[in-house]
Amino acid sequence: MVWKMPAFKTNVVTGPALLALSENVRGWQKRDCCRQLSAYLHSAGCDRVCLLFGLRRTGKTTLLRQAVLDMTPEDAAKTAYVKATKQDTIADLNRDMEQLRSLGFHYVLLDEVTLMRDFIDSAALLSDIYAAQGMKIVLSGTDSLGFWFALHQELYDRAKMIHTTFIPYREHSRLLGISQIDEYIRYGGTLRAGELAFDDAEVNAEDASFRDDESTQRYIDTAICRNIQHSLACCEDGGHFRHLRPLYEAGELTGAINRIIEDMNHAFLVSVLTRDFLSHDLGLAARNLRKERDSEKRTTALDEIDTEAVTKRLMNILDIRNRQEQTVPISKVHVAEIKEYLAALDLIIDCPIETTAPDSEPVEHVLFAQPGMRYCQAQALVHALMKDELFAGLSEKERENITSRILEEVRGRMLEEIILLETSKALSSRYKVCKLQFASGEFDMLVYDREENCCAAFEIKHSRQMVPEQARHLRDAEKCALTEQRFGKLVDKYVLYLGDSRGSADGILYRNAEEFLRGLPSIQLRMDGTPSNHSGPRRT
Repeated sequence: MVWKMPAFKTNVVTGPALLALSENVRGWQKRDCCRQLSAYLHSAGCDRVCLLFGLRRTGKTTLLRQAVLDMTPEDAAKTAYVKATKQDTIADLNRDMEQLRSLGFHYVLLDEVTLMRDFIDSAALLSDIYAAQGMKIVLSGTDSLGFWFALHQELYDRAKMIHTTFIPYREHSRLLGISQIDEYIRYGGTLRAGELAFDDAEVNAEDASFRDDESTQRYIDTAICRNIQHSLACCEDGGHFRHLRPLYEAGELTGAINRIIEDMNHAFLVSVLTRDFLSHDLGLAARNLRKERDSEKRTTALDEIDTEAVTKRLMNILDIRNRQEQTVPISKVHVAEIKEYLAALDLIIDCPIETTAPDSEPVEHVLFAQPGMRYCQAQALVHALMKDELFAGLSEKERENITSRILEEVRGRMLEEIILLETSKALSSRYKVCKLQFASGEFDMLVYDREENCCAAFEIKHSRQMVPEQARHLRDAEKCALTEQRFGKLVDKYVLYLGDSRGSADGILYRNAEEFLRGLPSIQLRMDGTPSNHSGPRRT
């Protein structure tokens, strides 16, 4: 008589079928967090579940399949993969888990588990019953905010977390074979749906989540807005909507989230949501083109265009509602709650700006974890500009100069924030990483060594040329003295740019920004430019 696997309520895959399902990822590059997943699966007894969560297209399902391929045949035979659906319930899953346990299955990989409407309020069942009996259970799902709710309620202190949303440049470059930082700025933040290891930039662009404003808006709506709203609706029967419920019921929560995302690189101020939308990038480009040193590129064209019309076109592209179009007024509490959920999704990270003023409080500075999304919104601005009547009447050369300058300014600011974000996340608690602001001017990044009480200052430039003006703040004796009063001896001064690494005559070291990012978490700072294994600023 041939033994048959019993019927399951949910979609359970085991044995040869599971190996076949996993086979299509064989040979693919692995996320850095793969080591954390392996450590959980193969560690000694543990009564916790593992939460594998992040936004769409950050490699969660691929990680599960790679984990199966890395198992011994004996362990793979004791592994079950469950693909949850909206029709499944926690009761169905409970019956299947009990069957799997009785059949001797030791590893259970639950994918898309947040689709089950009652998952958040019943998740403790998996840790308290099955993990407590020795089963290794990995939970993965698209609605990562649902995991955040479960972790703070049902799974409190019963889960190991693995985040996938943040993909730093060094990892993105390794996975996709893309070495140029501008490619990361254009498409960074997600991985393609399948291919993790080929270097065709055109194909990458075609399949990137942030290849154009339409794909970006679709990603924001499905991966972020729907994520938040589905998780809020499922948690305690919608009890966590808090003050956002009127926005949700009026169909305006998506617009509010979009508005915050566009302004993410500036400040989370309530005026962003209540005033008429104004593009920061447009104003910045106008100022810089006004004072451009190259007379052939200098122009006041952006001062003369129909700014109101261009801004309205930009708003339409980004699907953002103005104050008079909102039926529900936006308040500070709305901003705070949306910001809290975006942070829970790992989409934003707060990296306060420090000042040298006595007893001053740090200035809020929010960094965006998916650069491709930000850059694509800047491209939407260029698209809006090209439709302006006066702008369209300029010569081809003038239009090209203006649009190129806008996107160059955006890439420059994004490079600063990428380096600040990745350095702050990569360095240990020994170091403080921040932007340092003076009464006039700033250091783009300061790295403070708490143990040695010394620091290094950085200017960050999206340029391949060495220009004396790039280091003017680093040469400013007053700024250096103010820095040392608060952060100890200033032992290192650097310009991070896109050219070759080299030193300058006045002791300021130029380092290639891409090499710097790939070298994290070891930043190897030495004034004389010689290699060092030290991971932070050091005295010389």
